[in-house]
Amino acid sequence: MRSSLLPTASWAILVCIFTATLALAEPLRVATFCSNITPPLGQPMISCDRLGMVEQPLLAKGIVLQAGGKRYVLCALDWCELNNGSHEAYRNKIAAAAGTTAAHVALQTVHQHTAPVVDREAQKILAAAGAGELQLDPKAFEVIGDRLAEAVQESLGRLEPFDHIGTGQAKVDRVAATRRPVDASGKIRVRYSACKDAAIRALPEGKIDPYLKTITLARGEKPLVRLHYYATHPQSFYGDGRASSDVAGDAREALQCKEGVFQIYFDGCGGDITMGKYNDGSRACRVALARRLLAGMEAAVAATTFTPAREIHWRTYPLRLPRRSDAGFGLEECLALAKNSRAGPVQRVDSGAMRVVFHRRNGQPIELSALEIGNVDILHLPGEPMIEFQLFAQRLKPAAFVAVAGYGDCGPGYICPAKAFREGGYEPTASNVKPESEGLLKQALIALLNGQ
Repeated sequence: MRSSLLPTASWAILVCIFTATLALAEPLRVATFCSNITPPLGQPMISCDRLGMVEQPLLAKGIVLQAGGKRYVLCALDWCELNNGSHEAYRNKIAAAAGTTAAHVALQTVHQHTAPVVDREAQKILAAAGAGELQLDPKAFEVIGDRLAEAVQESLGRLEPFDHIGTGQAKVDRVAATRRPVDASGKIRVRYSACKDAAIRALPEGKIDPYLKTITLARGEKPLVRLHYYATHPQSFYGDGRASSDVAGDAREALQCKEGVFQIYFDGCGGDITMGKYNDGSRACRVALARRLLAGMEAAVAATTFTPAREIHWRTYPLRLPRRSDAGFGLEECLALAKNSRAGPVQRVDSGAMRVVFHRRNGQPIELSALEIGNVDILHLPGEPMIEFQLFAQRLKPAAFVAVAGYGDCGPGYICPAKAFREGGYEPTASNVKPESEGLLKQALIALLNGQ
């Protein structure tokens, strides 16, 4: 009896091993997609000025990854912000198009200021107050989102195997600098993205992450797509009715044209970082900044080394950030401001309607995610995180290649270390969350990078 059962049991074991080997042997696949997300002429941009000229089309660029029967999407939008329910709505559209769930979609903005700030719930509040034109038209929002979803769906027919992941980094020369330089008296001086004050420009570069990190997905020696991560506000100008992908887009598209390889750019934790030290707002500065950013990208590509890419791990974390209710941030005060026809349009949108929407989320968590491929970790964070969070994440896992993308759901506004509220400066004045958010976000980073 026992001898007659042995062959059957052995065969069953062999079948299990063979099946597991087939599952492991299923190749990782990737497809790229690109969609024009430029609003129609006449629609509002970040400062509520009307779009009058398209200098460059605003693009959504991303990848679909397929592994183990599941799909994951990474996407960067050439928009300034996508907030609250609008962010969730576009994630849902992308997920449906990719045949996956919203939990497997990381959607970030590049944060150019020559682009719109979009919050459809805020638009409804403003429309009820007779000022709906201060936000992107709902029909335009749907059309742009549907076009993006079509691009994602179409890319599925081009999924192709990749078997190597490359990592490279390089210092970027004279682009990023702190927005919080300290003068000789110990006072924080705000160094905006375009700074015409030579004395403020002359202050030290300050704490930044000087490295641009590049991740390449390749089949053999053939690169299929490159993902670039660098932390700074990417705008060199804004407020004149132009749509432009600005410095980041100039460098990104120049490298794509030169290499013939699809390029995507993600902004890191650049909440307190700008180009203001090296930018007086002139066209010449913009050209020089783009050239130096491109040189950093090329140096990171040249420094790239490859390792086999065998499997993908995707983790999510529900982050709940406490809402501010101090003066200027209370729900009723913000609602009154949104309805106040005598207030400035930017105040009604940013300090009024969008803060009302964030209040009304009633503690709904913001979903963070992390992608791990071999020794590479990519973190996807919300809001405008200050550089401390990027440096903290890298310290958590020093032996790994940790890349960070900020500017996911921008409902929280700036996410600052608690000490920034004590120090002052610009960022805490535009944060919708309390100082204790620092500990909560760092707890999330620990969990995501430790695989919890």
